Amino acid sequence: MLTLLVWIVLTFFRGSFWQLSAFAADEQPTAPFAVWPGVVAIVPARNEAQTIAQCLVSLVTQKYPGSLHIIVVDDHSEDGTGELARSAPQPPNAVHNITVVQADALIPSWTGKLWALQKGVDAAATFTPEYFWFTDADIVHSPDTLLRLVTRAESQHLDLTSLMVLLHAQTTPERLLIPAFLYFFLMLYPPNWIASRNARTAGAAGGCVLLRDNALQRIGGLSTIRAEVIDDCALACAVKRTGGSIWMGLTRKSISLRAYRTFAEIRDLIARTAFTELRYSRMLLLGAILGMLVTYLLPVILTFYPESSVWLISLAAWALMTLTYLPTVRFYRLFPLWALLLPIAALFYSYATVLSALRCWLGRGGLWKGRSQTPARL
Repeated sequence: MLTLLVWIVLTFFRGSFWQLSAFAADEQPTAPFAVWPGVVAIVPARNEAQTIAQCLVSLVTQKYPGSLHIIVVDDHSEDGTGELARSAPQPPNAVHNITVVQADALIPSWTGKLWALQKGVDAAATFTPEYFWFTDADIVHSPDTLLRLVTRAESQHLDLTSLMVLLHAQTTPERLLIPAFLYFFLMLYPPNWIASRNARTAGAAGGCVLLRDNALQRIGGLSTIRAEVIDDCALACAVKRTGGSIWMGLTRKSISLRAYRTFAEIRDLIARTAFTELRYSRMLLLGAILGMLVTYLLPVILTFYPESSVWLISLAAWALMTLTYLPTVRFYRLFPLWALLLPIAALFYSYATVLSALRCWLGRGGLWKGRSQTPARL
């Protein structure tokens, strides 16, 4: 009975997180503003030689009527990312300029990405932008992405507007685990609650964030969140806490180029921030693992229990689990039967979460491109 109650609550009282159509952003209409605000796109790039050129082509060809300047921050890359950015070919329809700057040596009190973003914000001062567009170096945007972002921000008076881009879901590990990554994220940060001024929930997707300059100033700049590993949600929380309006949606038009070909690569993706999400708490870790087992595995196990009073309730819980996951599976255009495998994905995520804690305790937490960003011996 407990598992069914859990799934009733998640299905009907968790901000309708699973109804993806309610916060899909690709059909956002554009508005003919008389004056379009100036934007500076900041691209933090560390060892992104394989993707930086495609990313920049998608930025310089944005169909944005206002001024757009693109600043690439080379974060001490060892694969020639900075040189590739400086020599990136300009397609015939390019209308925006690129500036490449070198990040200063990382200060210990900052995480790497936030330090690179700060360098970009500093370099953008000469352009006096009304908005900053923080976007990762492994993402390709459709030509109208910025147009839609600014339209939504201006028409709805938003201080932070974010898009969860489409992740790779082509290999078997990706098909099993990447839709679940989106599903679990939306469950933690229901977009309807993020957008509500009456809810404390704040979240964002760091790969694509449009932020008003005055909102950044109001929170005290990026230095106020300089040590955060989950920087996107920390930024959203700071903006909302200071009275700002925020919104997060989904897009299939902006695509991540980063592929996860093995289970180990996705394991490391999860382990990088899972224990941080639990605030490095052993009690929260234990509760999270027990919660995952009760919520996702127990309904499946008890479905095969011989007594009908047990298996019928468990089957109902499994059915709700599958039905709420199905829109995410369809969002990735996968065969619907993949929705039945959410319990297996949950078991994998539980394993990766335990591994995340172990790495933090060993001083290797938050590992990203050679940098450990969480405290040791927690």
